[in-house]
Amino acid sequence: MRPYTLKQMQTFVEVARQRSVSKAAERLFVTQPAVSMQIRQLEDAFGLPLIEPLGRNIQLTHAGEAFLGHAIAALGQFKDLEALMAEHVGMKKGRIDLAVVSTAKYFVPMLLVRFRKLYPGIDIQLRIDNRENILGMMARYEADLVVMGRAPGNLDCEATPFATNPLSIVAAPDHALVRRKTLPFSALGEHGFVVREQGSGTRAAMERLFADQKTPLNVVMEMPSNETIKQAVMAGMGLSFLSRRTMRHELAHGYIALVDIEGTPLVGNWYITHLSQKKLSPAALAFKEFLVEQGGALMDSWS
Repeated sequence: MRPYTLKQMQTFVEVARQRSVSKAAERLFVTQPAVSMQIRQLEDAFGLPLIEPLGRNIQLTHAGEAFLGHAIAALGQFKDLEALMAEHVGMKKGRIDLAVVSTAKYFVPMLLVRFRKLYPGIDIQLRIDNRENILGMMARYEADLVVMGRAPGNLDCEATPFATNPLSIVAAPDHALVRRKTLPFSALGEHGFVVREQGSGTRAAMERLFADQKTPLNVVMEMPSNETIKQAVMAGMGLSFLSRRTMRHELAHGYIALVDIEGTPLVGNWYITHLSQKKLSPAALAFKEFLVEQGGALMDSWS
């Protein structure tokens, strides 16, 4: 065995993710020289460079790219080993790497606060991104659990529903459609929509709905977050299709209005998901059970 350590592998993976030694140091709560030393020792162990400078950041060498995939897989196996050992000692402490799609950021913090009151010894590392990137994290064993609005069809996963996810057509309060009742879906074909980027679960659900209704989707603007879309809708830029879970404040204060369209809201589910072959730690299993048993009721009472 070459003389390299688990810590050096973890440091290298974080540097590769951030494409920056300084940003990796911030994430790892260590100094930049400490990160540089870990990388240098890892390179010395193999006798070849794994990273190289690129302006103020870094890029991986060909060897570094090859090492990264195997390092991520190896770290995932180490986490599975920890989970297996934790079962034997009934550990009440632990760490969960939780990844959630960006729409879930509106309610997941509230759920985490409730969970932490039950299990104060469990630390949770939260990552937020769009559906496509979240699926990548899960496939690479970078996330123990994932919260998303649609179970993945291309991964061998266990996806358990824990709350409803109603999605509706929304507009500025003074939009002409707001004053009309029970409109046919075809009426939307005449209006422009502000939509999420490709790779978003909400965008995919919207496109499927319009296709099922045989109605053209007129996209006037594509935006990377629900927050910018809500601002655009309030400004009168166009209609949109959003989860009601993301609009609790705006709907309550009349900043955004629901459009009464036949076939809406489209009611889906929120799922807690993990790879089928993933061995969940007691901490991760406790969070999954918490969501399934209490998540839906907490979200309904909060919204």
